[in-house]
Amino acid sequence: HACIHTTGNGGAEGKSQTFLPRCVSLEGLSAFRSLEELILDNNQLGDDLVLPGLPSLHTLTLNKNRITDLEYLLDHLAEVTPALEYLSLLGNVACPNELVSLEKDEEDYKRYRCFVLYKLPNLKFLDARKVTRQEREEALVRGAFMKVVKPKVEEKQ
Repeated sequence: HACIHTTGNGGAEGKSQTFLPRCVSLEGLSAFRSLEELILDNNQLGDDLVLPGLPSLHTLTLNKNRITDLEYLLDHLAEVTPALEYLSLLGNVACPNELVSLEKDEEDYKRYRCFVLYKLPNLKFLDARKVTRQEREEALVRGAFMKVVKPKVEEKQ
């Protein structure tokens, strides 16, 4: 797929970043198993998102996409990105905050963070905010009960 663009910084760590401009198919990523950072912002990606196994990936941003099914996404990421430490989902329906809906408040966002940390306990940053020890402890105790219900799409008669 022609939409993969890779840049390397040539530093001692040999880090590489991949930016995918307006891309729906992610098949080509399977060739980048040592990828460490992946920016997938503004790509119309939805709940059918499938990433290949990326064992070295520590940073993933999926801001401003069309993700609504948080639990499916987190289960998938736990399976294919075991080293993930930084995740950002801002601007998706699955991330309940004022950017997406005025009906969402800080309590909704706290429940979301708790559930994400329950599913992905190795995260150090979520949505550009550092994960606190208190959040981590709460996720262990209460995270399973903080599941954010997927919004129902009302059908027009």
